[in-house]
Amino acid sequence: CSAGVPQPSHVLLAMGRDEEQARSSLRFSLGHTTTTADVDALVEAIGPVVERARAAGVVGGAGSATKKAAG
Repeated sequence: CSAGVPQPSHVLLAMGRDEEQARSSLRFSLGHTTTTADVDALVEAIGPVVERARAAGVVGGAGSATKKAAG
C-alpha cells in the first residue's frame, strides 16, 4: 500500500495511466467476506465524498480522469 505517498502509483503508471489519473485514483479491496450490502454502501457513500473532495480542491474537476480513461 502506498497511501499518503506523494508519488503516483507505479502500478497504475505501468498499466498505462498518466500521472494525473494515477494520483487521483482510489483502490477498494474486496474479499470473500464482502457482501452486496457492503458494495451498495460504498456506492452510496462515494459520490458525496468525492464531491466534498472536489469542492475542497483535493481532486480534479468532474470526471477529469474518468473521461481520459474512457477515451
